[in-house]
Amino acid sequence: MAQPAFDDIVADFEFLEDWEDRYRHVIELGRAMEPLDEALKVPATKVDGCASQVWLHPRINGGRFSFEGDSDAMIVRGLIAVLRALYNGLPVAEVPRVDAGGELARLSLNEHLSSQRSNGLRAMIERIRIVAAAES
Repeated sequence: MAQPAFDDIVADFEFLEDWEDRYRHVIELGRAMEPLDEALKVPATKVDGCASQVWLHPRINGGRFSFEGDSDAMIVRGLIAVLRALYNGLPVAEVPRVDAGGELARLSLNEHLSSQRSNGLRAMIERIRIVAAAES
């Protein structure tokens, strides 16, 4: 049930043969994101459980979920971009049902992220699910 933008990332990963190239691609995805407005970097949008500073600002518009995010770490900004591709535009009721682990496994991220980054990624996914579940 992946979004087309996420499927595009999967296709890019299949084209890139080694993890270093994939890692650089994730960082480029993060660089391409608009930075989160400084006014939105507040305790309410900060994600606990991440080694880096991470902020997620969710929005529900017309029953569809989306979020903006930012981090002080480039790889984490890239992971936020990957999650945006996975979740943005979904009907809010579908967000908690996304098998994020299964979808992200298509990118082989777990094998290449440090345990701290993996924990942070899980914390971001959990925040997204909680917000969406509260709205659906």
